[in-house]
Amino acid sequence: MVELIRRLDRETCDVHVACFRAEGPWLGAAKAAATSFADFPLGSLMSPHAAAQAARLGRWFRDRGVQVVQTCDLYGNIVALPAAALARVPVRIGSRRGIVSPTHVRGLLPLQRAGYVAAHRVVANSAAAAARLREEYVPARKIVVIPNGIDLPAATARAPRTGPAVITTVANLRRGKGHDVLLRAAADVLRRYPDVRFQLVGDGPLRPALEREAGALGIADRVDFLGHRDDVVDLLRASDAFAFPSLMEAFPNAVMEAMSMALPVVATRVGGIPELVDDRENGRLVEPGDPAALANALVEVLEAPEAAAALGAAAYGTVRARYSFERMTRAFERLYQDLLQARLSNPLPIRAS
Repeated sequence: MVELIRRLDRETCDVHVACFRAEGPWLGAAKAAATSFADFPLGSLMSPHAAAQAARLGRWFRDRGVQVVQTCDLYGNIVALPAAALARVPVRIGSRRGIVSPTHVRGLLPLQRAGYVAAHRVVANSAAAAARLREEYVPARKIVVIPNGIDLPAATARAPRTGPAVITTVANLRRGKGHDVLLRAAADVLRRYPDVRFQLVGDGPLRPALEREAGALGIADRVDFLGHRDDVVDLLRASDAFAFPSLMEAFPNAVMEAMSMALPVVATRVGGIPELVDDRENGRLVEPGDPAALANALVEVLEAPEAAAALGAAAYGTVRARYSFERMTRAFERLYQDLLQARLSNPLPIRAS
């Protein structure tokens, strides 16, 4: 969403950004790219304070003459879409970027479905996410699929490996991402290739438990927990393979980023990942929750570097052809224009939020 904010055509758009919690590593970038920025901290959704903030958000829409509201997460769908409807914003667009919500927010899914009622369209980032919307009774006529975009580096040949192989994964350390499966697979790989290093990029609540598990498996000295990093591109460039053991995904940017670096990817056959990865054509797919299958696929990549390089090159070609930020941005701009033309007699200039 930050890249979308940055890239929307300012000849036709003023982009105003609202959030419910002004913190996080991308806050500065969002503020810098926005025409204006505002924070509407909610607290509990069931509190009078949250209702007052939703009303304040609606006034903010009206004061700026906003014509398009685009939400980008569950709380935006719940709060901003109804607020925009009450403010009579002409075009309201919800989003769905996941398939199954974490346990602690499942109680909010009925509220999200109610929020979708206020939307003219709901953008899914994959066919799998779109299917989930249909299962939740969102009308098919409302659903639009716009895949995530990615900033593509120039194509470069990967240097041949000169030292121990490095296998990297990038994901928040939380439930559903399958890091425990990866650690068990890593133990299997290391029995066959003791010099391999595993890098876990990302942080989260499961980090202490995962570090203990690495110790219990006897592989702590071969697994690096790197936490949040701003040099992910450099880490991927220096890696030999990318592992993505997630148990539930819609359309993971991390896999796209690895593919854009021409890395051979070994990922699970869940959600929208098969829309990205075609097994043995531009990567490898294994069943989720199966450490032996994950280990065997990673070993195949390590044992056949020429075949692995071919998978990586095909992965780069896939991302370049289908998933650039430019394609994503133009798709959103067409959606805004088409909806405005259907609802307004003079749709330009757009004021978006």
